[in-house]
Amino acid sequence: MIPSMPQPRAYRLIYTGYIVLFFVYLGLPLAVVAVFAFNDSQFPSLPWEGFTWNWFFGDARPQIGAFHERPILRAIGTSAFVGLCVSALSLAVGTSNAFLFNRYQFRGRGLLYVLMLLPLVIPGIVLGISILVFSSTVANGAWDAVKWDITALRPGLVLVVLGQFSFITTIATLVIAARLQKFDRTLEEAALNLGADRLTAIRTITLPYLMPAMIGAFVVAFLMSFENFNTTLMLVGSDAPLTIAMFDRLKEGSTPLLNAVSLLLMLGSSCLALVMIAFQRKS
Repeated sequence: MIPSMPQPRAYRLIYTGYIVLFFVYLGLPLAVVAVFAFNDSQFPSLPWEGFTWNWFFGDARPQIGAFHERPILRAIGTSAFVGLCVSALSLAVGTSNAFLFNRYQFRGRGLLYVLMLLPLVIPGIVLGISILVFSSTVANGAWDAVKWDITALRPGLVLVVLGQFSFITTIATLVIAARLQKFDRTLEEAALNLGADRLTAIRTITLPYLMPAMIGAFVVAFLMSFENFNTTLMLVGSDAPLTIAMFDRLKEGSTPLLNAVSLLLMLGSSCLALVMIAFQRKS
């Protein structure tokens, strides 16, 4: 639909209705989850039993709140730790990848680029199973050969970080590379002509230019890590991130506590996204 061209009234109504229905379809499940986080009932469903804050701040069972449920708080801390590790690794490797594919021409460059994109098209659960099988095979081989138990290759947080990093780094690479492609390299050449070496020119000119994209890539990587379920499910050990902890709770029976945690996640993700957008506009 081209706004500058006159359109029949019926067509405009149908188009507007489609847009409205699309956003209702996206937002209605989230709104339902948010509303039932305040339901004074043991079940997140109708009938409505009254308004309560207990699922956030309650300190006595059966309505113990999210801020007093220690397993949930530990799971949030675990997810935050994993997210920070994955984001830092993805930012470092993604920045290096962006320079590699943008600045250098070498044999096999196209194949390497395709291999970098491959984790994005592989289902998360298949990726998780593949990493688990590979790491277990290596760990078992090391034990059989020299009786060396490599615990980092067993299910646990290290493997979760490596599993998420394997595909999230691709997103970070694409975000940073998109901005690097717009960079005017004559600015670096001017710095070199003024006596700066290559690393100094990159550190003082190129990296500040890339900073909005790098911060955006860090935030996106953190959010993707925090909400990841499929890959994490295959690689998790005894320390469960939040998505796995919520899944385990859901198998026992859903309560408005899960709605409250979901609402907090929505608010936190929205705040991070708004901060990132504000920072990028200022830059």
